[in-house]
Amino acid sequence: MDRALSTSSLDLAQNRNKVLRNTYNLLALSMLPTAAGAWLGMQMHFAGLFKGSPLMGPLLMLGVMVGLMFAIQRFRDSSTGVFLLLGFTFVMGLMLSVTLERTLRFSNGGTLIAMAAGGTAIIFFGMSALASSIKRDLSGMGKFLFIGTLLLIAASLANLFFQLPALHLALTVITCGLFSAWLLFDLNRIITGGETNYITATLSVYLDLYNIFASLLQILGIFGGDRD
Repeated sequence: MDRALSTSSLDLAQNRNKVLRNTYNLLALSMLPTAAGAWLGMQMHFAGLFKGSPLMGPLLMLGVMVGLMFAIQRFRDSSTGVFLLLGFTFVMGLMLSVTLERTLRFSNGGTLIAMAAGGTAIIFFGMSALASSIKRDLSGMGKFLFIGTLLLIAASLANLFFQLPALHLALTVITCGLFSAWLLFDLNRIITGGETNYITATLSVYLDLYNIFASLLQILGIFGGDRD
């Protein structure tokens, strides 16, 4: 019986390591369509496509992204889910091009992008180490993070109407902190076996990193952007 328990524990640990390894591999692969989408978006001046409808544009893209996320969940157990995920990251790259193009208008825009990427990497490795060192399940965090995210989305949509710079800055800082906490939560779920599908795991971690990078980029642009 002890041998059976030992074998079961070993199989469980191997499965968790496999999910984590596949998640990191797919996450690395997802950076390619993201970069392609960002490059294409800047070439076609994607931000300018919605100048005539500054409210409908973001809402339309939000609808596309939500639809793709539901589709990824639906096909998470097949190779179709991988292709849908890569398509989703391409769309996210298009959206990211708006912030990148705005940042590159600064004379130090390239430096700001590199700093945001470096900051995102530091947060990722820090949260990975923390998630690995915490042995207990952090599933209790999920409810609070979900409520926080809903409030953040509601406030962000409201600010599309009000366009308050101070509120935008506050929401950007909150986004960075909130999704750093989400990153810890999602990585912990993979490590502790709460998430067993590498496609949905990759989607979660990707969204965390995307929002951390985008928020850092905006914060750096606000405080460190040089227009000279």
